Amino acid sequence: MFARYLQCTTATITGIRRFSTALDDATLRRSYLYVPSSSDRMLEKSTSVNSDVIIYDLEDSVAPSAKDKANARDKLKAFLGGTNLPSTDKIAVRVNDVSTPFFTQDVTSILSLPAVQTVVLPKVHSAQDLHYASRHIAQVFKQNPRETPVRIVSSVESAKAMWNLGEIAGWKSEYEQVEGGILSGLLFAAEDYCADTSIIRTKSRQELLYTRSQIAVAAKAFGLEAIDMVCIHYKDLEYLKDECQDGRRLGFTGKQAIHPNQVETILSTFVPTSEEITRAAKILHQMETAHALEKGAIGLDGEMIDAPMIKQAESIIKVAKAANLKIPSFD
Repeated sequence: MFARYLQCTTATITGIRRFSTALDDATLRRSYLYVPSSSDRMLEKSTSVNSDVIIYDLEDSVAPSAKDKANARDKLKAFLGGTNLPSTDKIAVRVNDVSTPFFTQDVTSILSLPAVQTVVLPKVHSAQDLHYASRHIAQVFKQNPRETPVRIVSSVESAKAMWNLGEIAGWKSEYEQVEGGILSGLLFAAEDYCADTSIIRTKSRQELLYTRSQIAVAAKAFGLEAIDMVCIHYKDLEYLKDECQDGRRLGFTGKQAIHPNQVETILSTFVPTSEEITRAAKILHQMETAHALEKGAIGLDGEMIDAPMIKQAESIIKVAKAANLKIPSFD
């Protein structure tokens, strides 16, 4: 019986809605590794990195002068216009924010490339910033039509963004979906946020619990990916693992990385544990058995299993399937 459920789950995963946003498909997006677009060496090395998503950066990792921005943009365009690339579902580009003189050139240049399907938009303070970006995306679309919409990841970096979080998470383009882009995720830029709010960041992370929780909830409310903050202690992999586990418990679906060494820890942590998978499989097996016997209530290990627990078990199995993890069968 449970095997039939797994077949059904697999069909659900692979049967993607045309314009899905978060984890509607079999492509997990757990690790988001930043790569500076100003470095030819880093660009070439990015093709061999095992990250779910690679964010080619035109913003913070590039010097602020117009010349440096233009050079990085040209390097990235030449690289992404080549043939030795990661798969397109891995490619994202962080452009400069809408208040800068570089934004329009970034979007016009980068979105002319078919390989770029995701744009990370920094310093989004309100839905108006997304509308502004969408208008420029639509203009590029007229010159470079595409079959699927540009996915926009909105970076939460300020007190104002948190104040307007609901309108940001619920944003829809004024244009047709394919033309103006769709919001696919919320990303938490902790360092910028702390600088804006005068929050003192500590290893305990307690000072960011409220903010991270709100971002995760807002993302869930609108079916978006929830991308947790960078772990700045990039050499301390034990601390990184703890921070990943913390983020996953809060509901985040993935995490940013600033060093390739962080990627494997993120990938292995933002999936269900073997214990969680076994329990979820047991719950769903018990559910099918009870339904076959026309029973309503089911129990497991002395606990009554209700609808929310079944829903969570289904979610765990779905992610486990997408991550190719072993799922026990109880048939």
